[in-house]
Amino acid sequence: MPNLFTTATTEQDAQVEKRLWQAVVVSTIQEWISGPLRYKRIAEEYLFQDRSDFPLVCQSAGLDVDSLRQKLIRLRTHSNPLGKVA
Repeated sequence: MPNLFTTATTEQDAQVEKRLWQAVVVSTIQEWISGPLRYKRIAEEYLFQDRSDFPLVCQSAGLDVDSLRQKLIRLRTHSNPLGKVA
């Protein structure tokens, strides 16, 4: 699958773009963990249910979406025995 988000022309540009997409992922996870309830729900749906945009964002960030989701599931289960983010 081609990386649709990357338009970098140099290696340095590619690294900058990769870090930008990593920041998007981190920001979404932070919102899921500690944002207002409405935004937690939106972030959770994006992190766990989105099948188009989030996988591309992860790919652009140099992350494996399935591996990341598995780690987030473990975090969710560990932090709340009922398996839900409050």
